[in-house]
Amino acid sequence: MKFKIIFSLILIATTNLYAQVVPDSLKHTPQVPVKENFADDWAALSKYKKENEELGLPKKGEKRVVFLGSSIFEFWKQKDPGFFAGRPYIDRGISGQISPQLLIRFRQDVIDLKPKAVIILAGSNDIAGNTGHVTNKSILDCIASMAELAKKHHIKVILCKYVPVYEYAWNKNIKDASEKIISLNKAIVAYAEKEHFTVVDYFTPLVDERNGQKAELTVDGVHPNLAGYKLMEVVTEVAIKQAFKNRY
Repeated sequence: MKFKIIFSLILIATTNLYAQVVPDSLKHTPQVPVKENFADDWAALSKYKKENEELGLPKKGEKRVVFLGSSIFEFWKQKDPGFFAGRPYIDRGISGQISPQLLIRFRQDVIDLKPKAVIILAGSNDIAGNTGHVTNKSILDCIASMAELAKKHHIKVILCKYVPVYEYAWNKNIKDASEKIISLNKAIVAYAEKEHFTVVDYFTPLVDERNGQKAELTVDGVHPNLAGYKLMEVVTEVAIKQAFKNRY
């Protein structure tokens, strides 16, 4: 009996000593939040996911138009937010994206938003990437798939003649960029005419004598400045009105 009492006292003393020696940081280890891994989100669906949920469906009579593209569209809203404010225009541009990424995003960032029309600007980043696997056909295949999805969901299709580019400052290994853009634009226009889609011409208002962008309308030879976007806004409004008249 005496042995049991002595053992109990030793155990209590040891426990108290341990409690005094062990730092609080070890006794109460904080839970570190696990950072979500977006390695599988190649098309950056996460970028607009929350914004899309907050946006909701169009109001009755709203003629919503989604602008789907890369940096040209993403920077547009930054340069001239007033063009989008008060209009049913939804900017869904993501800098650096190529046409297959736009295709992956098409359901979430276009179809699910229930727009009346979509403006698809694609191809320049495919060319600028210099992967060696890009052709007009591969770009047009993605554009055609997006257009067919839009048509199936009763969304008017507006395709774009891409803005002129003489040279990509970040990848000067791309030779004859201007000729590649012109060739792509011809292919897009031919496809649009065949399918009776509307075309918005972003090339002609911005082009200079070298088939690049006019210096006074661009920040880097690829992306328009505010003055450039103002010209794009004029032809965009015309194209949207024309698209809503089309009866395909």
